[in-house]
Amino acid sequence: MNKLELINTLKNEGMISKKEAATIVDLFFDKISSVLAEGGRVEIRGLCSFFVKEYKSYQGRNPRTGEYVKVAPKRLPFFKIGKELKERVDY
Repeated sequence: MNKLELINTLKNEGMISKKEAATIVDLFFDKISSVLAEGGRVEIRGLCSFFVKEYKSYQGRNPRTGEYVKVAPKRLPFFKIGKELKERVDY
C-alpha cells in the first residue's frame, strides 16, 4: 500500500473527502518526521515504534580503492515492529 492508496482507503472507510483524508495522512507523517528529527521516539502500541539511533564517527574503507576514510557521525531513523503486528503477520 502506498500513500495514495492509504488516502483513498481513509476517504472511503471514514466517509470524508479526499482532501481531508490527504490532510490527515500528511499531518500524521509530518508529525512523525518532526519528532524523529528532534531525536524523539514515536510509539504506536501494537503496531510499531520509530526511533533514532546515533552513530559515532569511525574509520571506514573505500572498497574500490582500499583507501581509509573518516565516516562522519550520523543519526538514522529505525523502525521496530510491535508484538501484535508481528504475531498477526507471522500466524
